[in-house]
Amino acid sequence: MQKLWFKAKKYGWGWYPVTWQGWVAMLLYILIILWSAFTSFDSQTQDVTPPQVRRFIGIDLVATVLLVILAWRTGEKPRWRWGK
Repeated sequence: MQKLWFKAKKYGWGWYPVTWQGWVAMLLYILIILWSAFTSFDSQTQDVTPPQVRRFIGIDLVATVLLVILAWRTGEKPRWRWGK
């Protein structure tokens, strides 16, 4: 049996990282979100244009979907939980 990277949360629905691989995946996810924020918007002007917002949301959406797929494949089966 492979070691789980993510375990199901005790309360609610979702996962949390439990191995170094899971933590690296979370760190990469956070870095991608920050990178998209810094590269999508022009720091020289105060104006935010619709293409900049679409780029930011698009990159973040793809990163989030990939993280959920990774957690689904390397973690416990998610379900709604309320304690034990």
